[in-house]
Amino acid sequence: MSSTTTAGTAPVGSGDVVVRLRGIGKTFPGVIANHDIDIEVRRGTIHAIVGENGAGKSTLMKILYGVQKPDSGTIEIDGEQVSFSSPSDAIAHGVGMVFQHFMLADNLTVLENVVLGAERLHGIGDAAREEIRRLSATYGLDIDPDDLVADLGVGARQRIEILKVLYRGARIIILDEPTAVLVPQEVEEMFDNLRGLKAEGLAVIFISHKLDEVLSVADTVTVVRRGTTVATLPGDSVTSRQLAELMVGSELPSPSTEASTVTDVEVLEVADLCLPDPAGGRPLLSDVSFAIHRGEILGIAGVEGNGQAELVESIMGMRPAATGRIELNDGDIAGWSTRRRREAGIGYIPEDRHRQGLLLDAPLWENRILGHQTRRPNVKGPFIDRAGARADTERIVEAYDVRTPGIDTLARALSGGNQQKLIVGREMSGEPSLLIAAHPTRGVDVGAQAAIWDHIKQARREGLAVLLISADLDELIGLSDTIKVLLRGRIVGTFDPARVTPQQLGSAMTGATEEETQS
Repeated sequence: MSSTTTAGTAPVGSGDVVVRLRGIGKTFPGVIANHDIDIEVRRGTIHAIVGENGAGKSTLMKILYGVQKPDSGTIEIDGEQVSFSSPSDAIAHGVGMVFQHFMLADNLTVLENVVLGAERLHGIGDAAREEIRRLSATYGLDIDPDDLVADLGVGARQRIEILKVLYRGARIIILDEPTAVLVPQEVEEMFDNLRGLKAEGLAVIFISHKLDEVLSVADTVTVVRRGTTVATLPGDSVTSRQLAELMVGSELPSPSTEASTVTDVEVLEVADLCLPDPAGGRPLLSDVSFAIHRGEILGIAGVEGNGQAELVESIMGMRPAATGRIELNDGDIAGWSTRRRREAGIGYIPEDRHRQGLLLDAPLWENRILGHQTRRPNVKGPFIDRAGARADTERIVEAYDVRTPGIDTLARALSGGNQQKLIVGREMSGEPSLLIAAHPTRGVDVGAQAAIWDHIKQARREGLAVLLISADLDELIGLSDTIKVLLRGRIVGTFDPARVTPQQLGSAMTGATEEETQS
């Protein structure tokens, strides 16, 4: 198969083919993940792979990285046919992968995580520490090798995963959603680094749902739909709209909320919230104050690790604040348990669906109960109502287009987008008055993203108050009625989404501007 499906077009990329996948097939019980996939990746290029969640991209990359074995087809690396039984085999052939969901041990330091399994390269002491510092400085990763991973935010964890791949000297680097937690300036810095890797002859396989980003950096784009390749095109000859249509058969969705639905009825008030650092550093939150009304979406922008997670945990009752006031529907909830706050009408979409939102080895209907185990239809009297929970899970699966063989399927078996749609459906089903949505569309494709946006916008029209925390600045600008920027635990700016740009927000998020407000 030619490396492009466009008739009469020469193969994309000028370097030698370093990865050739031919006829790759992989089937799981009830699911055909890959079917007759053909892809060629050339040396010194950035090759993007796009497609819906569940289209087979992750399975394909796991096959290339040795996590899974194909049922059919062949893999060639540098012209040599190979068969990988483990990631170690792939690494030995110069293939490294950064997964969308991190594979880090929280109880170890950065250095210990990076060298784990690669102790022979630079040992486990000063030589390894200096190599990590060198790589961190070279690629602008801002990582201290002696930090404990448990103390780091999502953004830092992402950079550690990238560091692990670079540390092992990979020549073929697979990146799964590497920009999900970065502001625009950081995205461009990362792309500059990727272009540098490309210039040195490395091949980068770049998986992303942000099609504009894909087109800004990719030399070649392959579209995967329903488990097979449908097109491979030069990155400079295709548009986001065309890619979206190839992926899902529809145009690129927009998060725009159009007319305002904000009312005068205050649902949540946070006043002078302060949270000290248990380690004695600068406060995690300092004098944070804001209000959200019925029909309003308040967006919070900030680089990961600037207090967003702590703010959410304080409102949810998982991390008691030192001082300040939190009122829900005019009632002081500062001393309430998380369960009581949930029962009072707070829905919660967590930032990490695997660690905080799902029981991966439980079926979907049991995950429907999670966090809502004291309310109908999940209970009848003091007992779990199995029939009620199952019936409501069926309703959520249909209403939110959760693509699954059935409600007894384990949550682990669903694609990331379908896992997220299940969580959104669960949290909307409790008829909350306040929804805390932390990165609600992180790592999902344009189809699932559009569906989640539509559900949030419809709930907003019906009077739901939403606290939206997102690293996707286009999402924040499109959905929010007001945006506040959180920097080092303080609100440093209030912005009008109708007038602010992603670049202006990025400047405020990184402290590059002293402006307090943008009107």
